[in-house]
Amino acid sequence: MKATATSAATLLALAASATARTFTVYNACPFTIWPAVFTDLNVGSATPSIETGWSAAPYTSRSFNVPDNWKAGRIWARRNCNFSSNPGPNSCANGGCNGGLLCDPRTGTGVPPATLAEWTLSAGEGGNWDYYDVSLVDGYNLPAKITNNVGCAEASCPVDLGPNCPAALKGPFDSTGFPLGCKSDCLVDKNPGNSPSCCSGSHSTPQTCPPSGVPNYNYFKKNCPRSYVYAYDESSGTALFTCDARKKANYTLTFCPPP
Repeated sequence: MKATATSAATLLALAASATARTFTVYNACPFTIWPAVFTDLNVGSATPSIETGWSAAPYTSRSFNVPDNWKAGRIWARRNCNFSSNPGPNSCANGGCNGGLLCDPRTGTGVPPATLAEWTLSAGEGGNWDYYDVSLVDGYNLPAKITNNVGCAEASCPVDLGPNCPAALKGPFDSTGFPLGCKSDCLVDKNPGNSPSCCSGSHSTPQTCPPSGVPNYNYFKKNCPRSYVYAYDESSGTALFTCDARKKANYTLTFCPPP
């Protein structure tokens, strides 16, 4: 029997959902945050089935489909936003993006400091691995944790790095003077083009950019040992995590996870 256009479309939709993962973003913070999603379209064209930014009230979650071949994807949260008066990258205290509430799909990466959750699914040899991490390379603005439903490792920065952040890195601050973030060493470097803090210029290889060249590496790594702290942190063994892609893991990203 010849399939109708409607039934063919239904079959395609079912096939797509069968190869998609379910991602859940949960706001466990006692305040509103504004999660954002960005896909590097220079790396892959598959994008999640959700808008690129939304408002998340305290203790609420959203689940959505993510293609099995999502590449170079990131999710983060923005703090203290007001999109009506300044609908652009500076509309939030940190993490803001080009586009305002809805981050521009090509240029809408977050303004640091911002804690990033990053994924590349079904990659590596044979496309058999998911890669994921919680990154502090662009600094920190909220505790975050990545978990999954198939028993693969947790990636996390579960503590608030703001209050004890080294003075040169601390901020931005809210109206009461409370620190809403902690910058990376690279963000405050006066020579970012040739810097051990940024692993740039003459420091652009793992050999010429060890953790010892990053002044506050130990502050970030000691407090958040299961996070990606600087450009070549994979050597720590607790920065980039993998999961067998054949398990088709579903992932949950929690902001402000309980201790």
